[in-house]
Amino acid sequence: MEYLGAVVVVVVVLLLSIGLHEVGHMVPAKRFGVRVSHYMVGFGPTLWSRTKGETEYGLKAIPLGGYVRLVGMYPPDDAVGNPPARTWLGRLARDARQASAEEIRPGEDARAFYRLSTPKKLVVMLGGPVMNLVIAFVLMAIALVGFGLPTDTPRLASVYECVLPANATETQECTASDPAAPAAAAGIEPGDVVVSYDGTEVTSWSQLSALIRDTGEEAVPIVVERDGQLVDLTVTPVVSERPVYDEEAGEYVLDADGEPVTEPVGFLGISPTREMVRQPLWSVPGVVADTTWQTLKVVATLPSRMVDLVETQVNGTERDETSIIGVVGVGRFAGEIASADGLDWQIKAVSLLQMLAALNISLFVFNLIPLPPLDGGHVAAALWEGARRQVARLRGLPRPGPFDSAKLVPLAYSVFVVLGALGVLLIYADLVNPVQI
Repeated sequence: MEYLGAVVVVVVVLLLSIGLHEVGHMVPAKRFGVRVSHYMVGFGPTLWSRTKGETEYGLKAIPLGGYVRLVGMYPPDDAVGNPPARTWLGRLARDARQASAEEIRPGEDARAFYRLSTPKKLVVMLGGPVMNLVIAFVLMAIALVGFGLPTDTPRLASVYECVLPANATETQECTASDPAAPAAAAGIEPGDVVVSYDGTEVTSWSQLSALIRDTGEEAVPIVVERDGQLVDLTVTPVVSERPVYDEEAGEYVLDADGEPVTEPVGFLGISPTREMVRQPLWSVPGVVADTTWQTLKVVATLPSRMVDLVETQVNGTERDETSIIGVVGVGRFAGEIASADGLDWQIKAVSLLQMLAALNISLFVFNLIPLPPLDGGHVAAALWEGARRQVARLRGLPRPGPFDSAKLVPLAYSVFVVLGALGVLLIYADLVNPVQI
């Protein structure tokens, strides 16, 4: 039931994200006077629609995208000099211009999209991706500020009885030959909250861990809070070989043979309690920026990742955790997170919110690829048109007419076919050879 519920949540949030993305295009377009004839969530057959004012709003059967139809997207033939249509590419562009012109009502040519200035075109076309970025901010803020992140705290979960070697297993027990752990010998108990160490106020587990590791074998004062009372103790760490932990990577450092790298450090024999700690609101932009940067790196390597995906399906090899996934894969991840045993519901909620935020960031980045029919393709066309006009102005030349963006229609069809094929491949791969988490 939890699995199915999480999948439903992903589908609903995805539809809302698509719908709000299109709102990001529609609202500024209407504010600038452009007639918006259709607002649709999904593709394919229409399941429901209603006309309000001059716009038909509807829901279609395939929830893998959406669109708003802005009247007059392409300039008419006479506005671009009636270019000849000698090749099939030219005929495609001509047909697109004529179809666009047919949507313009008599006397409403000024309301056509192609008539907008470059800044207004940019606002309209960037409105959709920016809306996804705003959604990501909201979801990430709910996760980090509302719930928090699982964080190691100075409240002690356990105090070891002895000092075990660095290669000891998790189930290995103390023997009479193992030296006593310094924390237990000093009278530190599970549940104590470390308030200060060697005169330094303790604010986090990572800070305390660094202080202990740098101490060496010398007696230091330590203050713990126990049952609401401060208790002064003295502890003498031992120097022991411990695994090197990479804080940024979130994993232990391994050598060439795959064994943990160790170093001699101060050791007390204590472990932290992992609690949900709410993050400050100002931490959200940094997390969103980092996620956006990681997504940019994935999109930049998308062609090679597509090749790797095809190879895994042809060769029948297992996909690794860096493989790209589609909506089916996202749904699987959500279901597995929600139904995982041993995880607190708050951790599950945060994981789902972060995943949905990352999904919206992916929509933001992907839509900015400067290829039609993506929003980035329209942005690039608007920038080119604006650049031509600025160059003409600086050179004292007549203002050029609108850029014939209909010439990009054949490229748009090609990109659409490629994206469609990639989508089908991802659905197939996510079903028969899913990425394991």
